[in-house]
Amino acid sequence: MSGNLLIIGGSGFVSGTLARRALSAGWQVWVVTRGQRPLPEGAHAIVADRKETEKFEAAVEEAMQTAAVDDFDLVADCIGYDPEDAIQDVAVFAERARQLVFVSTDFVFDPAHRRFPQSEVSEHYLADNYGGKKRLCELELMQGDTRDMKWSVVRPCHIYGPGSQLGCLPEHGRDKQLLGRMRAGGTLRLVGGGHFLQQPILARDLADLMLGFAGRPDLHERIFQAAGPDIVESVTYYQMIADILKVKLHVEEVAVDRFLADNPASAPFLCHRIYDLANLRQSKLPVPATPLAEGLAEQVTALEP
Repeated sequence: MSGNLLIIGGSGFVSGTLARRALSAGWQVWVVTRGQRPLPEGAHAIVADRKETEKFEAAVEEAMQTAAVDDFDLVADCIGYDPEDAIQDVAVFAERARQLVFVSTDFVFDPAHRRFPQSEVSEHYLADNYGGKKRLCELELMQGDTRDMKWSVVRPCHIYGPGSQLGCLPEHGRDKQLLGRMRAGGTLRLVGGGHFLQQPILARDLADLMLGFAGRPDLHERIFQAAGPDIVESVTYYQMIADILKVKLHVEEVAVDRFLADNPASAPFLCHRIYDLANLRQSKLPVPATPLAEGLAEQVTALEP
């Protein structure tokens, strides 16, 4: 399916990937941006700051009138972090969009009470920090009056791929120096020795999944885990990168309890993050399928000078 897509998120990692995938599939794409970075060729800019709600809504309405668009087939909120953002989505798009897909996070779950694999439903959610705020966003959608607009939520785990830095675990998460350090034979300090299980999702696969919600009103009020096909220890993720670089991986283990004592907000990283994707499959959505080794090779190539 193609149609009219509005992306909230400017030209960031996930939103930029989504814009490029949508454009290549024939969508007309509008992107809400503060104008600080270039957009993919073919995307229409709506210059606005979502934190200024009245100006944001006015800019969206002006863009729709200029393009003679009655409504958006799909709105994708890639940067909803606070419950006020979800409230804004409902207020601005309930009568301007057919569907909304909201990007949440797997960090909504309390790391001390996870199941393996973790389904979409839990009795234990975080109440604060990043994951807690994302959960509040989900609740605002559940409790809001979205009128005719259908909404769905995706909860990606670690997102990787071209457009972002490599690294999935403290102390080397999104590490700009990672490739250089590994090429030089440096040692990586991995909390817990990197033995936490991960299920990373390639940004391109996440984008295709999000586009798959278009034209699916039957997925209204549904939340889906979003993860890749491979479950690996975090240290294996780094070993794959070392194999791509053809270097030896050197790891120093950092004690989990000691690290958490100084960095309690990092607890959601320091647990097994593996997910039940049965609902994705049963709903006939595009299930992420790119092998981790293949996606990492793409990302390494994109980061090479």
